[in-house]
Amino acid sequence: MTAARQMGRILAERGIQLIFGGGKTGLMGAVADGALEAGGEVIGVIIPSMNTGPLAHTGLTRMDVVSDMHARKARMHELADGYVALPGGFGTWDELFETITWAQTGAHEKPVGLLNVREYYNPLFAAIDHAVAEGFVFPEHRKVICCDSDPQKLLDEMKKYKHPHEAVKRWMREG
Repeated sequence: MTAARQMGRILAERGIQLIFGGGKTGLMGAVADGALEAGGEVIGVIIPSMNTGPLAHTGLTRMDVVSDMHARKARMHELADGYVALPGGFGTWDELFETITWAQTGAHEKPVGLLNVREYYNPLFAAIDHAVAEGFVFPEHRKVICCDSDPQKLLDEMKKYKHPHEAVKRWMREG
């Protein structure tokens, strides 16, 4: 929770607008709190069934209510200039892998970052590296994912991100 709140604060200090799922609970709620406490702009994108008192974050700069989870991801993609995943479960992984796949196919050229708190994502990187070794993932696509346990360093790495255009072209030919 401390790292999440710190991430929000750093985003605000850097003038980076936070786009997130609109909830007040968990790590992303803490990111939103940190950004708001530091005077940042925070936009939530939520579905009606989650737009309830116990779940929805209040006090955001703006809350967009969309019809379903597909529309939610599309709206966040439309608004975002980059993506950061904190430790999480199925929902986080779903959004993360969709974002990585979109980068792989050229649907976007935005940086993707993982805040690797307590080395949470190390097993995932081991699996991805195994997929590279087995030929299922191009090495250039593995490099699409920026990773650090320090929010400042992660954002610095993401700022330097260069999209692998040639790998996208090759993947689209070879599939």
